[in-house]
Amino acid sequence: MNFVQPIRDQETIDEIKEFLKGQSDRNHLMFVFGINTGLRIQDILKLRVRDVSGDQIVMTEMKTKKRKFIQINPTLKRDIKKYTADMDKDDYLFPSRQGGKNKPIKRDMAYKVMRKAADEFGLVDIGTHTLRKTFGYHMYQKTKDITLVQNLLNHSDKSITMRYIGMDQDMMNNAMNRFGL
Repeated sequence: MNFVQPIRDQETIDEIKEFLKGQSDRNHLMFVFGINTGLRIQDILKLRVRDVSGDQIVMTEMKTKKRKFIQINPTLKRDIKKYTADMDKDDYLFPSRQGGKNKPIKRDMAYKVMRKAADEFGLVDIGTHTLRKTFGYHMYQKTKDITLVQNLLNHSDKSITMRYIGMDQDMMNNAMNRFGL
């Protein structure tokens, strides 16, 4: 598995949103959904319209088998409402164009969407897990509460979370930039 990074720059995030919006509403929402929930791509792709029509997403994570409640923030709620306006409640949120409404896109297609955006903006170390890491990174930047981020990501230890969201590397880089003998 390749090691991926969060997208740290808000301007780049906004540019990727616009780029993906130009591709398709589905690709745009997949990106926005991932960076606003912190869910793993395997959990995102299995969602149906009915799963995201309230104020919270209630689900069982595939990896941990833990039940999770995720509050849908106003930004994501607005985008979901617009995107799902003409969809049935049983439709997959991210339908495959080849499988129709009866099948969601697969993980490799989600990866291709992310890679295309990464190539467009000259980003490296980008994949589907970038969405989750971007969520964690920016949640930490806004709250400075590593315990909160640890709990949101279901990590067992704060040091794992710091490394996961790239804060360890940022701190080392900043220390080296300030260091000189």
